[in-house]
Amino acid sequence: MDTTKSKLTMNTKLNRITTLSHQNAECEFKWLMQHFTYENLMNCFNELDGKKAVGIDGKTKDEYAIDLDNNLQRLVEKLKMLSYRPNPVREVLIPKGNGKYRPLGISNIEDKIIQSMFCKILDAVYEPLFSRRSYGFRKNKSAHMAIKDAIDYLKFNNVKTVIDVDLENFFGTIKHDDLLKMLSLKIKDKTFLRYIIRMLKAGIVTKSGLQKSRAGLPQGSILSPVLANIYAHYVIDLWFNKVVPKHTIGKTEIFRFCDDLIVCSTDTRDVDKITRSFEKRLSKFGLKLNTEKTKTIKFNRYTFERGVKQGSFDFLGFTFYLSYAKADFVNVKVKTSKKTMRAKLANVKTWVKGNRFTGSILHVWNNFRLKMQGHIAYFGVTNNCESIVKFLHQACRVFYKWMNRRNQKRSLNWEQFNTFIKQYPMPRAKIYHQVYRSI
Repeated sequence: MDTTKSKLTMNTKLNRITTLSHQNAECEFKWLMQHFTYENLMNCFNELDGKKAVGIDGKTKDEYAIDLDNNLQRLVEKLKMLSYRPNPVREVLIPKGNGKYRPLGISNIEDKIIQSMFCKILDAVYEPLFSRRSYGFRKNKSAHMAIKDAIDYLKFNNVKTVIDVDLENFFGTIKHDDLLKMLSLKIKDKTFLRYIIRMLKAGIVTKSGLQKSRAGLPQGSILSPVLANIYAHYVIDLWFNKVVPKHTIGKTEIFRFCDDLIVCSTDTRDVDKITRSFEKRLSKFGLKLNTEKTKTIKFNRYTFERGVKQGSFDFLGFTFYLSYAKADFVNVKVKTSKKTMRAKLANVKTWVKGNRFTGSILHVWNNFRLKMQGHIAYFGVTNNCESIVKFLHQACRVFYKWMNRRNQKRSLNWEQFNTFIKQYPMPRAKIYHQVYRSI
């Protein structure tokens, strides 16, 4: 079977699972391991990015492909014989820009293939069940959709208060036992669940050796985002949508992108009750509300018109604030948050310092411009050009500073560097995402 045909077959079967789950929220799935075929694993292998970091075995995608047919056939047999054992993930520490590091777990190529198939099946089962206000790591959902919907809600509802909720170490505190109980509500394939358990218990190889725990999902894993979404679905979304409205005076709405979430309320009297209930609900499942960073913000368009100062809040790297539009009406606007700006500039510094010796100035500059284009592609939303221009200017100064430290003699002075930039210009600030609903 050729690759295109086998992929269509796989997608057809996965769509069938999605349809069943959509038609009946109580539907249970007993035979999921049958989808781990040679053809499906081949499709998963082909979709992997060969440029990604390698796991503890050091094997790349190209090396695994040398004897691909035999490797996949053996993998299928191991799955059937229940002899497949996931390897521990390799921990890599990524600078966050504030002096701290985010741990990422890098799996072996074979484990990535298996995780990819598990991810596809879990997506098919749970996608119809997820809340419409859940945006993270989902098909046909994005951060910009979350931003646009949040702006619409704030504009067209009488919102008085926003709760900026901060979860402390969300991925690292997810309890394995509770997660398996949640999965077993829908999935009755014991072999499928057994392999999930093995992947959760595989552990992480750090500088101090192998570490195992009963909680936490490795960030960077292909499977972790969908498992985290399932956990948050049961712990947060279902509870909030079914329980909270029964105990509040006003109207409430939640917007969640994985562990980044905000709650909008039309009655200030509900805020303390929601916050306390949130804290109790999270603690029941091993999660923790960061009370120092969780904030309540006044965000009332109508009192703003009367001159009452309102607050602002950060969501998905943007600061939401109230301001007057050109037509002299109050509008909800967004701009790159100061915290994100500092973190991104710190990342720029780290990148330039680490890559300044990888080739000529032009070579490093071209790679730098690609990174700047990626920044613009994400932050290029309505009304945010000023923040982008400011970021590009400061990032350019960081590049100049550290490229001139490649040796004792300066590579370029400012006049030469400006001439260089004119010849090889930086990407321009551009609006890629319209975040206002057209009326």
